Amino acid sequence: MKTNILFLVIAFTLEIAAHSGKVVQKFATLYSNPSGLTFDGKNLWLADYKADKLSSINPLNGEVLREIPSPGFWPTGLAWDGKYLWNADEKQKKIFKIDPQSGEILFTIDSPSDNPQGLAWDGKTLWVSDSKAKKIMMIDLSDGTAIKSIDAPASSAGGLTFDGSYLWCTDRLQNEIYMIDPDKGEVIVIIDSPGPYPVGLAWDGEYLWNVDYQTDQIYKIIRQDSDTYKLDNTRKAKVTFTHEVTPYGQGKLKNLDVYIAIPENLPQQKIINMEFLPNNYSKVKDKWSQEFAHFNYKDVKTETKIQSIMIVNCEVSDIDYFIFPDRCGTIAAIPEDIRKNYTSNESKYQLDDRFIQDLSKKVVGEEKNTYWIARKIFDYVRSTLEYKLEGGWNVAPVVLQRGTGSCSEYTFSFIALCRAAGLPARYVGSIVVRGDDASIDEVFHRWPEIYLPNYGWIPIDPQGGDKPLPRDRAMNIGHLPNRFLITTHGGGDSEFMGWYYNSFESYQTDPQVKVNIEYFGEWEPLEKN
Repeated sequence: MKTNILFLVIAFTLEIAAHSGKVVQKFATLYSNPSGLTFDGKNLWLADYKADKLSSINPLNGEVLREIPSPGFWPTGLAWDGKYLWNADEKQKKIFKIDPQSGEILFTIDSPSDNPQGLAWDGKTLWVSDSKAKKIMMIDLSDGTAIKSIDAPASSAGGLTFDGSYLWCTDRLQNEIYMIDPDKGEVIVIIDSPGPYPVGLAWDGEYLWNVDYQTDQIYKIIRQDSDTYKLDNTRKAKVTFTHEVTPYGQGKLKNLDVYIAIPENLPQQKIINMEFLPNNYSKVKDKWSQEFAHFNYKDVKTETKIQSIMIVNCEVSDIDYFIFPDRCGTIAAIPEDIRKNYTSNESKYQLDDRFIQDLSKKVVGEEKNTYWIARKIFDYVRSTLEYKLEGGWNVAPVVLQRGTGSCSEYTFSFIALCRAAGLPARYVGSIVVRGDDASIDEVFHRWPEIYLPNYGWIPIDPQGGDKPLPRDRAMNIGHLPNRFLITTHGGGDSEFMGWYYNSFESYQTDPQVKVNIEYFGEWEPLEKN
């Protein structure tokens, strides 16, 4: 048995940043085929399938303190039960209980699946992940059978650990690490893996640890800290929104009012500058505090094209919130003015409809935590509705009973159930990048936001979250890619916009005048290759 082996040497300590997933320390592994990781309360243990070793490692400096032989010849996941090591073997399809001092195999059970990867101890029993079966299973320790099974977060479940409340699992294809509710199997938090091939995971009571197969590095990772989100992949773009009106027929367009929603700075959205054409416009603000550029035109002759244009130079980034349910609190922690304004009834929500009241109570039950209230409603709406354009925007009770809806109808239905439960909710509207960086958008997109204590307004999109994989569902809660310029925040019927977003118009004409209306957004990179 080797002792006091140095891990190819020096451990690197990185500057501590405050968001989940940030690496604060890393060091190299001694061997080049790491496959499992755990923490025994003092030291890390690392499995290597080619060296056939289990190595005890000082987490302060990466020093290998001692080693024992792996119980089989293809060790993968490692777990610590407070006294003994447990190690899965992929080729033998076994799970071994091991004396960490002598390496003696104390007990052996069959793996519940053919490709055991990660192992985690939850305080009572083991969980094992299987990348091919795409499952995470709770084990009966008497014989290794699965007594509970949840879907893997994505396509390749790898390393596992348990932090006292939640499972964490790696995925080497997505290069991500997921926090999973072990009861429901839903992904709650998503962080980027530090390397391109994450395998073993460990939890030391404060930090996550991850070993990467490709980089041969062990990383110490922040689980939760003061920053609630991170930004990435900033897009610099020029966005031109054009609202176009052309009257045809006999007579005139007597009066035309056009309102274009004015975007504002947001955590993920920086407005560099804006221009409106023509420049003889005024600014107005509605009851939801949304500002608009107001254009007024009078006595417009037929076949005259009227264009109202907004040009925005902006920076838009990916934003990823790290939402921990225990940090969200109850509805009572939400500021009173927000609760009052964003739980009020509006015509599309029909909060006084008995169907909405009863359904909200049924879906939410006795839940008090604001995150889980929203998550229950999110899961209900995404699993109940099917995306389909029926024409027009129906009220929430009709949509929920019909079972189909547009993005706006998903939004109204979700907001109605949230507000009926007392959780503040609103919507945002946007101009969207459609494929290429230089693109045109004629469809646009709307989605809800909820207010969570200690986080503020959070994007949540049940229509986008109508996906089979837990990871893909979670990507629509607290995550936005850099494809959206948000123009509109609304809580309901606006005195200038009605239920629309981005723009709206009203007009009066002479008899026998037909009005053609078009509007579209154009994206163009500010920095061209």
